[in-house]
Amino acid sequence: MSFLNLFKRDAIRRATLFSGHVVPDPVRCVQCGICSFNCPIEIDVRSHVWRNESVKNSECLTCGECVARCPRGVLRFVQTDLFERSGK
Repeated sequence: MSFLNLFKRDAIRRATLFSGHVVPDPVRCVQCGICSFNCPIEIDVRSHVWRNESVKNSECLTCGECVARCPRGVLRFVQTDLFERSGK
């Protein structure tokens, strides 16, 4: 792997995480709280899952810790384009 490809791959990963939000599947959730415990910003992800809401908190880093740590695979990222114009 070349040195330049290392940075290109990292930039693609960051772009993917930045343009998405966390979506729950509340039927599979057992309210263990591991997602909220692992959030570095201390967002109560578990309450979002309980209310069947996407985590669209403006403080969310989209770091993926809650998604990665969920033992039941309840959370996933959904790609969004925040800057897309609706008129086109």
